[in-house]
Amino acid sequence: MKPVALALVFVLLATAPFWIGSTYYVNIASQILFYAIFALGVNVLAGYAGLVSLGHAGLFGITAYSAAKIMTAGYGHVVVDVAALAITVVAAAVFAVLALRGTGLGFVMITVALGQIVWGVAYRWISLTNGDNGITITGRPSPFGLSLASPRSFYWATFVTFVVAILSRATFVASPFGASLAGTRDQPRRMNALGYHVSGAASRGSSTSTTTSS
Repeated sequence: MKPVALALVFVLLATAPFWIGSTYYVNIASQILFYAIFALGVNVLAGYAGLVSLGHAGLFGITAYSAAKIMTAGYGHVVVDVAALAITVVAAAVFAVLALRGTGLGFVMITVALGQIVWGVAYRWISLTNGDNGITITGRPSPFGLSLASPRSFYWATFVTFVVAILSRATFVASPFGASLAGTRDQPRRMNALGYHVSGAASRGSSTSTTTSS
């Protein structure tokens, strides 16, 4: 039943512009898919790695601002995508170096602080982000020469990206690295004994067992 239900959901999503009707709601559906992709990233981090982050929106914002700035500079869609992703990966690495210094609630609070720093920079650095007004982009992008000017074409492009994100997540979770990530979440000391670097998770596990035994 599950494959049938999933297939039905994908059919409904693929045909949404036809039965939604209103242009306004088609645009809302595109935004829903954006945040669904965002949720997939949070699911990998919190669900499989066991790292609850409340600053993930900061990385989402960094990607958006980077893409907007590069696009308004006149670069093509491929350059915009690659550069924005590269900037976000570097920012995520910096976030990780800082956040992984804490564990448990400490990790959560560090991610909150990092997210707030990104918000503060976006709000105050007006010459870069234009503050509350945001960055104005003239028209929608045309990847590989395909026009996304209409709400329907933009929705379907977003839907394809969403499907690619789901397949990428499924491949990652099923990979050896995905399995080791889940193992680090569930059995950090055992994974550490197997030679995996669990970045403090083993010490958390040992301290927990010590407290319990005492």
